[in-house]
Formats: sequence, C-alpha cells, structure tokens
Amino acid sequence: MTLGLAVPSAHAQNLDAASSEALAATLEMLTDPSQRAGAIAGNSDARAMDQKIRSLTGSDQLTEELYRLAAQIFEDLGRSQGGDVGKMLGALEQGQQDPAALAAMLSPATLARLRELATKISDQRK
Repeated sequence: MTLGLAVPSAHAQNLDAASSEALAATLEMLTDPSQRAGAIAGNSDARAMDQKIRSLTGSDQLTEELYRLAAQIFEDLGRSQGGDVGKMLGALEQGQQDPAALAAMLSPATLARLRELATKISDQRK
C-alpha cells in the first residue's frame, strides 16, 4: 500500500530508506484494521486511545476515516520533518498548544480532509 508516498507534499524532504520504511509501516498499521487491532491488543495505552477515538467518532465508519486521516497527517509530518521522529513528535506536541502551527505543516489536501471529517463528526453528534 503506497498511500501516496510517491507524491511528496509541498514541504517535502527526501527520506532515507530506513525512515521511509518506518513511515510506510506506520501508515499501513494505521490504515489496515487487522494490523491496527493487533497493535491495539498488545498495548493498554493504544486500547485506551482507540476507545477515546471510537467515543469521539460514534461510528465504525468515522473511526476508520479518522485513522486514515491520522495516517495522512503522519505522512505530511514525516515528509516535512525529513523523517526525524524527534521533530515529528515535537511538531505534534507543539500542535497541541498551537494548532495553527501544526496546520501549517500539513498539505492542503490533508487540511481539507480534516475539515470534512470534523464536520461529519460534528453532524453525527447532533
């Protein structure tokens, strides 16, 4: 599953082979329900996060959309931060305090998808 890895984002940097493989494995795990279930089953923190996500989305369909969006965000961050895990984590932490800064690192397609999913989740909760 390539998930658009061949199409770099606007702020893309070339990833080394190891970073590219690690990013591809993470993206596949996020988008493949069976792989994700295995990862969740083996980690209590992941189970708790999955339960929060399911509670937020309110449906299996929106849960899957959220995980696909998370994969797209990781792809954007991986490319914009040159595959540096420390920088990616720093960007996510910064995004908790300053969502606009995180949004600036995302592609226009990812931002559009984020807005669309937020609207769907909001509509579902009404």
